[in-house]
Amino acid sequence: MIDIILVEPEIPMNTGNIARTCAATGARLHLINPLGFDISDRAVKRAGLDYWHLVDLSVYGSVEEFFEQNGDENLWLATTKAPRSYAGADFTGDVKLMFGKETAGLPEELRERYRGRCVRIPIRSEARSLNLANSVAILCFEALRQQGFPHLKDTGEMLCK
Repeated sequence: MIDIILVEPEIPMNTGNIARTCAATGARLHLINPLGFDISDRAVKRAGLDYWHLVDLSVYGSVEEFFEQNGDENLWLATTKAPRSYAGADFTGDVKLMFGKETAGLPEELRERYRGRCVRIPIRSEARSLNLANSVAILCFEALRQQGFPHLKDTGEMLCK
């Protein structure tokens, strides 16, 4: 199982797109308040299209509440401030992937507490970061790749010759 945890997400379209990734992969989506939007916002719903019924969604009042209910086993924190790439992380088994809000990332306290579990997506030094929804998709699919894409359709319709 893959858990995607968004700490204080701010942009409804990003959360909607992440929900769609979760629907397509079977990952569970955890949102930690405060949210920068109402979960029923049209922008969130529109970005997730008609996949919301496939999303296993939980909402928490705080990071502490999330940890009380879910623990921190096999937790990985995605941050541009991490010293190492996600490519060296072991995402096998049940994995929790945590992402911070779009404008500030994850709180320093969390990054310090889980210093050895922080990973980054390599990008050019001139760029600040990737879009949150893209970052979630990259790490989610890396975890799925390491796990052998369990329960996912691995063939398509062959139309090309």
